[in-house]
Amino acid sequence: MADLEIGITVPDQMTETQSMKRTLIAEIGPHLGQEVRLSGWMHTIRRLGKFAFLLLRDASGVGQIIVDSKEQLAILAELQDESVLEVVGTVVAQSNAPGGFEIHKPTIRLISAVKDVAPFPINKATLNANIDTFLDNAAFGLRHPQKKAVFTISAAAMAGFRKHLNDQGFTEVTTPKIVASATESGANVFKLDYFGRNAYLAQSPQFYKQMMVGIFERIFEVAPVFRAEPHSTTRHLNEYVSLDVEFGFIEDHRTVMKLLSVLMRAMVDHVMNHCKAEVALLDIKAPAMPAEFPTIYFPEALELVYKLHGDDCRDEPDLSPQHERWLCEWALKEYQSEFLFVTGYPSSKRPFYTHPNPADLRYTNGFDLLFRGTELVTGGQRLHLYADYVKALTDRQLPLEPFSGYLDAFRYGMPPHGGFAIGLERFVMLLLNYQNLRETTLFPRDLNRLTP
Repeated sequence: MADLEIGITVPDQMTETQSMKRTLIAEIGPHLGQEVRLSGWMHTIRRLGKFAFLLLRDASGVGQIIVDSKEQLAILAELQDESVLEVVGTVVAQSNAPGGFEIHKPTIRLISAVKDVAPFPINKATLNANIDTFLDNAAFGLRHPQKKAVFTISAAAMAGFRKHLNDQGFTEVTTPKIVASATESGANVFKLDYFGRNAYLAQSPQFYKQMMVGIFERIFEVAPVFRAEPHSTTRHLNEYVSLDVEFGFIEDHRTVMKLLSVLMRAMVDHVMNHCKAEVALLDIKAPAMPAEFPTIYFPEALELVYKLHGDDCRDEPDLSPQHERWLCEWALKEYQSEFLFVTGYPSSKRPFYTHPNPADLRYTNGFDLLFRGTELVTGGQRLHLYADYVKALTDRQLPLEPFSGYLDAFRYGMPPHGGFAIGLERFVMLLLNYQNLRETTLFPRDLNRLTP
């Protein structure tokens, strides 16, 4: 054991390696024949008598190292997987190695030793752990390449969202998440004690993003929202990331739908073009996206469900999850589209700020965008006249006073405007064809889970 400790801590060895710039594993190719310094986690090791294959993992990928010195093998002898190492060695071409290169004649320095046995292995091609076990150990399990790929794609989706809107002249804003009144209604909000006053976690940035239209005209936000809904389903969370858009001087909700259609394509394209390795690893198929997404009016959607499936839901105020699946099957068959707009939801099912359909006040200029059988986006045209807000709140028997700061934006002039919100985790879930939102959420918050 004394020899092992000496092998780990030789001062001259550390001095030499620390003077060399670190190289990421994915970038060793251009250094063929040269010495490089790698740092990462011991993904796995295969010992074959007098030598061993060491797989080292960093954020960029996995590299193979041939360890054939007795001194260096001694350093690895007592280590568990996921120990953190520094390796200095020469890059050699090897077609059978990950990436086509491997490291020879390594000098290994132990940075952090793992002594505990892992709750499950993460060096297998597929992670074999049920979702509760995985979530209980998410800080460890998220290191698995497939899990890491999910959140690389999530990051790319946000980047694509931001890039497209920035290119279209939108301004990114950040709005408060502690608010004085509920955005959608008085129910389903997390109530806080705000220095002796009532406050709430924001259900959405709706009020603030509408106010910002009066300043920037075109805005977006990427931020968490909170819903105190006691559900326990595979498609809902109590905290999620909302990708919000609002912009002014629109004709009606169709202007909003047109922008959303182009944005959806931009987000998908950004993921497919910037995450090619992750797309291949997870076997992601780009969705069917025609130049124009099909659209169906809400009453016609209910009539179609009845006609095709015999489910008489024609008096229902909303679509059930099964209805959404059936409608998406119809859209794919008839229009070769995995996206479908449903417009004209009943006024009774939309927030007070939603603009009514001028041709039939029972319905609204609000819409949902369905994707692969599930509601992905909710949006529409908003009211923009102060008098209409007073009437809308009064009709719903809601007091004006809690909304006074919000209403001031309309008291002093606002253009016709509209917007929408995309649930990031749901977008990624549907893009990956996963069945549970918790698989595309870093650390889910739901009815039963508050840790880790």
